[in-house]
Amino acid sequence: MKRWKKLILMISAIILIGGCVYSLYLYQAVKGTMSAIYEPLDLETPVISSPSEMESVTTPPPSQPSMPAAQNNRTASEVQPAAEAAGSIRQGPPELSKRDPFTLAILGVDERENDVGRSDVIVVLAVNPDKHSVKMIHIPRDTRTEIVGRGTVDKINHAYAFGGVSMSIRSIEQFLDVPMDYYVKVNMEGFAQIIDLLGGIVVDNPFAFSIDGVDYPAGTLSLNGEEALLFSRMRYGDPRGDLGRNARQQQVLAAIMDQAKRLSSVTKVTDILEEVKVSTKTNVTLEDIKWLFTEYRPDLDTIERDEIQGDGAIINNIYYYIVSPGERQRITTSILQQLQSSS
Repeated sequence: MKRWKKLILMISAIILIGGCVYSLYLYQAVKGTMSAIYEPLDLETPVISSPSEMESVTTPPPSQPSMPAAQNNRTASEVQPAAEAAGSIRQGPPELSKRDPFTLAILGVDERENDVGRSDVIVVLAVNPDKHSVKMIHIPRDTRTEIVGRGTVDKINHAYAFGGVSMSIRSIEQFLDVPMDYYVKVNMEGFAQIIDLLGGIVVDNPFAFSIDGVDYPAGTLSLNGEEALLFSRMRYGDPRGDLGRNARQQQVLAAIMDQAKRLSSVTKVTDILEEVKVSTKTNVTLEDIKWLFTEYRPDLDTIERDEIQGDGAIINNIYYYIVSPGERQRITTSILQQLQSSS
């Protein structure tokens, strides 16, 4: 009997030590990845690019009022008048250790050879653990707005080509009149690899279509990374055009988030971290990740998707997506209400 007890104690000790070693290994892997992908935002230095041959114009269309000058808002309390409509929200940057709500901009960048690329996917998340929800808003890539730091009005996805992540974030803040606390920039090809490592995703396809020789029947579909990437890129066969594509991109992103939340395999985690190293940049720190994992991950049950309404217009022979001031106000208020404290 004593030998049996000793054997149980020995096995328990081995399991405990093994668990500690595994946890330390995983921590070191996460630490190495975060060090490799961390890239803070420079929102103080003016970014003025030289004129480009890219599709840009310097005056807004007659139906749109002139955009206000860049404000470089950095605290939600400075946002007016939408903040008044939303009620009381936090002052200053979020404290994740206190479960503060926060905003995060996701830039899916289509990088090409000899070209810095454009942010063809622009998604803003407003995260509030006390409300157990994430509000997801997709900004159509052709949205016409001020490109902050350049002094022009153009398609919002061109901001990345003109001035990288910083100019993109400035322009998103200007368009929404809401500060962005964090960003994540991901190469679109990296999305496909991450989906494969997650074991694929499940989406609901509203109608049948084909793209690049791949058939997508209507109904519930299980997709691998390449299939998901094509699914999110299809536009010309969609009766809703860009809006339909935006909805599919949101669906793919929500499915990735859902799969990642349920991920339990340490081997898969380390493989995903290796892929993230080569395809991602962010201003989220290792300390932030710790709080997001322990304080936020268990309580984010619902993803609420919203769609920015607008109209297509041809200006100087270029297609733009025009969003009215009233619709911008609606989206801004919606985000600020999501960030509002429940207490």
